[in-house]
Amino acid sequence: MRTVLVTGTGGAGRTTVAAATALAAAREGQRALLLTADRDGTPEALLGIPAPRPATAPGARRPPWSPPVEAAPGLWAARVAADDWFRGELTALQERGHGALDMLGAAPLDPEELTGLPGTEAFALLRALRAAHDAGPKAAEGAHPGGEPNDGWDVLVVDMPPAPDTVAVLALPEQLRRYLRRLLPAERQAARALRPMLAQLAGVPMPAQKLYETAERWERELAAVQALIESEATTVRLVVEPGPLAGRALRTARAGLALYGCRVEAVVANRLLPTGAADPWLAALSGRQQAALKELHGEWAPEVPVRELPHLGRDPIEAGDPGEAGGLGGTGRLGEAVDPIGAGGAAHDGGPATGLAALAGPLGSPGPRPDRPAAEPWTVEDRLAGEGVLVWRLPLPGADRDTLGLVRRGDELIVTVGPFHRVLSLPSALRRCTVSGAGLRDGSLHVRFAPDPDLWPRGL
Repeated sequence: MRTVLVTGTGGAGRTTVAAATALAAAREGQRALLLTADRDGTPEALLGIPAPRPATAPGARRPPWSPPVEAAPGLWAARVAADDWFRGELTALQERGHGALDMLGAAPLDPEELTGLPGTEAFALLRALRAAHDAGPKAAEGAHPGGEPNDGWDVLVVDMPPAPDTVAVLALPEQLRRYLRRLLPAERQAARALRPMLAQLAGVPMPAQKLYETAERWERELAAVQALIESEATTVRLVVEPGPLAGRALRTARAGLALYGCRVEAVVANRLLPTGAADPWLAALSGRQQAALKELHGEWAPEVPVRELPHLGRDPIEAGDPGEAGGLGGTGRLGEAVDPIGAGGAAHDGGPATGLAALAGPLGSPGPRPDRPAAEPWTVEDRLAGEGVLVWRLPLPGADRDTLGLVRRGDELIVTVGPFHRVLSLPSALRRCTVSGAGLRDGSLHVRFAPDPDLWPRGL
């Protein structure tokens, strides 16, 4: 499935761009799902659909989202239901562990008294990301249609949190898998049959079988989500309202996304004011925007296209005819506006498109990409003959030299880029080397490794 993650600077219009991207896909005949974690009702107002109904499936079968609603032919919308999903998961966990709770004399919590904890949204969003790939338009309440073929959606558009939070969410699967491997190594599971004897010798209880089974299940779930994030079919659209501060935040986000190998397919410059205004105040604002826009093109293009969206003069929900709901040019409901709007962004009656339709045209539908593991972005350059070193090249566009950090820890290299942090496993050849230097050049971090005489194979 083609997946587009829409993020960017705070308040730049991520939800609007995500909705317009999903609309662009639907207008080209693709089945699109818009998935949002927004809780303030903006997506429903933009699409002209009612507030989502809570899922009714009990316990662990409760999906991580509200039942998808068809907002238009080929376009569904759903909201990540973090609190409902948390209640379902915790209720199911209590049911599985009721024996231990009874032994401890603990009273289980009722679902009605459970509220989501900080961090719940990130886990629910990742779970919903995978569920969207497993489910299809007929999968109401998040369950697969029994016995029927599940064609799924062609395009998944996810309205993500602001860029720093998005990087943290996308980093979670890899980080948690690493923690599991350290805390519950696979080699220890081979000694399950010896656990009772080892417990007597050590004088302390050994980890229970259910603990390892739970860890294995978590490993499978996290590996599936990580594979989805790292697929070539998953890309990022960065939304920004051009300005000096926004440009700096975008560079930080770019470095963080590059650190985790995420592919940025486009930068969306949103809410661009018209140029050549007679009003000096408006002309000054537009001039500053255009200067920032020029910097964006210089930093990103042509490697990453910069798509420009006009300021509509008012909110997209109000951009249709007065007194009408929905963001698509006076239609009242999105579903009534998809067909009347042509692929070029203009209405079939010759008039200009407004609201989301005016933004869907310039954004365009996500292009096709193969759903396969992306190529490793890190490369090793052999300079042994001339300089006696191997150079590990890590593309980190947008990184600032003053915020970079490197620590060698055994067979791993810990890389810090501003607020972002990743532990990278060294390729086998570099594990026999010592770090002899590093430098940031042309948007890439070059780490130099010199062969360790005690470890390097003789004769090479």
